[in-house]
Amino acid sequence: MNRRAYKALLAVIALVCISIAGLSQHFLNVQRKALGIAGREPLENAPPVLALTTQVLGGFRGLIANALWLRATEMQDEGKYFEMVQLSDWITKLEPHFVHVWLVQAWNMTYNISIKFSDYPDRWRWVRAGIELLRDDGLRYNPNEPLIYRELAWFFQHKMGQNLDEGHVYYKGVWAQEMMQVFGGERPNFERLIAPQTPDERERARVLREKYKMDAAVMRDIDQRYGPLDWRLPEIHAIYWATVGLQHSKKEELIVLRRVIYQSMNLTFQRGRLLLSTNAPPRLLPNLEIIDRANKAFLDQIADDVEKRDAIKRAHRNFLKEAPYQLFIHNRVREGEKWLRYLREQYPDAVSNTVSLAEFAINRATEDAREPSQVKAAALVEAFVAQSYFALLGDKPEDANEYMLRAQELWNAYFQKTKGGQRLALLPLDEMKKLVVKDMLDPQRGLPKETRDRLRTLLRMPAETAAP
Repeated sequence: MNRRAYKALLAVIALVCISIAGLSQHFLNVQRKALGIAGREPLENAPPVLALTTQVLGGFRGLIANALWLRATEMQDEGKYFEMVQLSDWITKLEPHFVHVWLVQAWNMTYNISIKFSDYPDRWRWVRAGIELLRDDGLRYNPNEPLIYRELAWFFQHKMGQNLDEGHVYYKGVWAQEMMQVFGGERPNFERLIAPQTPDERERARVLREKYKMDAAVMRDIDQRYGPLDWRLPEIHAIYWATVGLQHSKKEELIVLRRVIYQSMNLTFQRGRLLLSTNAPPRLLPNLEIIDRANKAFLDQIADDVEKRDAIKRAHRNFLKEAPYQLFIHNRVREGEKWLRYLREQYPDAVSNTVSLAEFAINRATEDAREPSQVKAAALVEAFVAQSYFALLGDKPEDANEYMLRAQELWNAYFQKTKGGQRLALLPLDEMKKLVVKDMLDPQRGLPKETRDRLRTLLRMPAETAAP
């Protein structure tokens, strides 16, 4: 065989081998994907920098990311959180599917860096940055990762919703104002957000969809299932992101998201009424109207998760012990008795059949008085103040004085336990009395007109003026 024919034969053989390899690779890729061991899918709609680094560096980007991660871990141990932000940003550009980096970077922004600042607006910028990092970027490249959904929901439920950060009241107020701007009021009009008709409605729908990455149809479904909910509250957004996560996650990973839903519904029952005022911080009150829906949230998760059912039932039991107590101290005795019966039916060992609702509530109140919980203490003090006014309306001045004395004792005890600290402080008792009276005299949500007039007379307040 001459030299030219030999080269031609080699070229044909090489072409055949390449073709066979290509076909084999396609078959192997299909099999790997079916078995769940496929490599990373190509990024879609990625920023140019991210697309360049992931394609040009190829397999080397993993080695570089590992080296950077080792350095980031050292910085974490040294408390150099600001430096970690830039380093973590590089890692996410090299390995956008490296879930743990997204979680650590967002946590550092939201928790570790935010508290370095004394001004609440500065803190809020870092809390927001952590939320946006997970919501806008982390989920963009990892849409089926339950840990990202869980962490995002946790930031709403814990960082914004709880009171461990001194700026929590500021965060709640800013977020509520943002949501009201998007909704055009206190509550979203789901149908108009789903199918906007006017330019203003289309802009609100666009902002909700593009800026906050929320689907109005999913919001409506959640509200119909568990609501009506106050979508200005951070706990409701925790429920939203946990619900979306359940739709994308594998079965064995769902408990971390289910827990967010029933915990947030419990918090919504305990403090799910938000009152905003121009001259006072946001105020949270129990939402007793939502007890049925909160109970449904527990029952749904118990039915859907067989493996973790016992853990969810323990949380459900605690919720049911709180419901009749809250109803009693807010003068809704008949409903409280109904839920006490339901507690006994569901968990016969939770409370004796011989214990009355009043005895049960007194025992529960004694337990709460021992715990320096801001939310429970505020609810308990306001409830006793309200009971004092109800006793006054019932021509029981001695009972009224007794209830008010108990409110003062509880307020004093809580003040002593918290050492007067501002982060967990209650409003002055006189201010709390004014707020309770304001609620009772509210024409929309308060007492009947005749009872309101009588209370005004007893408290020597001016007569109610007619609405313009």
